[in-house]
Amino acid sequence: MSKYTHDSIVPFKDSVLGKKEQVADMFNQIAFRYDFLNRFLSGGIDQSWRKKAIRELDKNANFANAKNANDTNDANPLKILDVATGTADMAILMTRMLPQAKITGIDISSGMLEIGKQKIARLQLANRVELLAGDCEALRFPDNSFDAITVAFGIRNFENLEEGLREMLRVLKPGGHLVVLEFSQPKNPIFIQLCNIYMRVFTPVVGKMISKNREAYAYLNKSVEAFPEGAALLAILNATGYTHTRLKTLSLGICTIYCGTK
Repeated sequence: MSKYTHDSIVPFKDSVLGKKEQVADMFNQIAFRYDFLNRFLSGGIDQSWRKKAIRELDKNANFANAKNANDTNDANPLKILDVATGTADMAILMTRMLPQAKITGIDISSGMLEIGKQKIARLQLANRVELLAGDCEALRFPDNSFDAITVAFGIRNFENLEEGLREMLRVLKPGGHLVVLEFSQPKNPIFIQLCNIYMRVFTPVVGKMISKNREAYAYLNKSVEAFPEGAALLAILNATGYTHTRLKTLSLGICTIYCGTK
């Protein structure tokens, strides 16, 4: 059952479908323009945010030790799960930044996964990245399966935040590291006003013009505003069993990286 306000924020308020089904439908509708709109609306900085999130993995001692051990053993690569992988932007960046890693990406949107598979085939990364349909709240992997888990701009879309976090904790190996990258709200009062205008007015209008779907980009703003960010999310991570939790804000607070360990 939903516990947090953001759990009940949905893309299509008149739909009888649950959040999970609505989110999948929304991303299926905008998948063909998703990458372009990400770059356009963020001015290209979204890729920089992803790179910074991936670098956080190297700051975890257990992950670094495993990486060093695996540098000499290609038969035993680091296993990383990318939850809400979308069109595989995060997974593809990890192949470049973590050459010893093998990435499994999961998403509930078949449309996004199809775009991701096309990109992976074009880049000849099929031996490094596997994309699967999957629900973050019911992961189809055994306990202690992955060295690390990443979630980039997807945790807001969970229908049940705590259930998703517990499932990711279950499939992490002991000492494994979770890195979450998510939008947040700046604290500077002037800057937050500018961001609110951008998110509430400009983003939905551009989203409608390019993807023909205003609801998807209006939902983006509503879900960001309702999401339990900052110290509140760290408290949730702690409550669901993660340790050594910490956060780092990016770009004056527009985006935040959250880290936790099993």
